Amino acid sequence: MKKILSIIGLLIAMSLFFSRCYLEKFVYSDKELQEHYEDKSIKPKYKKSLFSGHKMHYAVFSKSDTLPLLIMIHGAPGAWYGYLNLTDDSLLQANYKIVSVDRLGYGKSGYGKEILSTQIQAAAIKKIIDTENTTGRKVFLLGRSYGAPIAAWLAIHYPETFEKLVLVSPVIDPDKEKFYWFSNIGKSKLIQKILPGFLNVATKEKFSHSREMRLMKNEWKRLYIPTYVMVGEEDRIADTANFSFAKNYMVHCPAVFVKLKHTGHQITIQQPDLIKQFLMDKSNCRKICKIDSTLCGEICERSPIKSFADDLRAETHVITIKDKQSFDLHVNNNRNN
Repeated sequence: MKKILSIIGLLIAMSLFFSRCYLEKFVYSDKELQEHYEDKSIKPKYKKSLFSGHKMHYAVFSKSDTLPLLIMIHGAPGAWYGYLNLTDDSLLQANYKIVSVDRLGYGKSGYGKEILSTQIQAAAIKKIIDTENTTGRKVFLLGRSYGAPIAAWLAIHYPETFEKLVLVSPVIDPDKEKFYWFSNIGKSKLIQKILPGFLNVATKEKFSHSREMRLMKNEWKRLYIPTYVMVGEEDRIADTANFSFAKNYMVHCPAVFVKLKHTGHQITIQQPDLIKQFLMDKSNCRKICKIDSTLCGEICERSPIKSFADDLRAETHVITIKDKQSFDLHVNNNRNN
């Protein structure tokens, strides 16, 4: 009995230690964000969106509403300010109206209440896009880690809406979800009571992610818009097999696949200049990687196997959420029958 109690105590101590480390490094309070933006010329405008009973919180950075919209979708755990170095970037601010979201379950979007469906997460963000894209211009999508398949889902189902898709450290292979010796600790009811809500949501997402990616597996062939995939050779969070999965399944879109040397999971932090060039460069990234050969471990540029369909066919999907409510999601698919 004494041994069991010692093990439980150790697990609790470890959980508190790791959660505190994460809180100190990645979580910002409202006061800290206010201080961060006190002397900046462009400050975030915080907005809310209501989607099927779920409140979505997001930040808008805009010099002008006439600029094309850039949507940023974080992973798990995360919050809108996980992209702080990019939302604050003067070059991006000059060229885009930037929207960075708190995904459902994180930040101020129903904090601590998990929404495990990729489709529902994406549909909630689509409503924000419809609200913020006042010019009707094509939208740029940036998603990282668990946010990458959400961004891809949007691009697959609304190809006419988006200009470009950038997937950073994507976790998309249903057979290569990465678990650690401590992963199951987070499933303990006792541990969940002492951990912050966002970590519990992230744990639940992790154990449901393979199922969600299996549901998406046959949809990748319907991805038609220009797509960039970036992974780090030293990624210890996502399996680098996701890179091969992307090359094998994203076959109908113009695509660039890049594996970066000396880079881990946090590519948006480690290589922000490269992210910016991918978003803005019209010649794809082969030219970029030629400039610095020490950066790219592998690069593949590919034209689509088949061209875009000329027609847009409307479909209606019905999504059912936990409380048994359902709603119609009208989807325009740019694809052949």
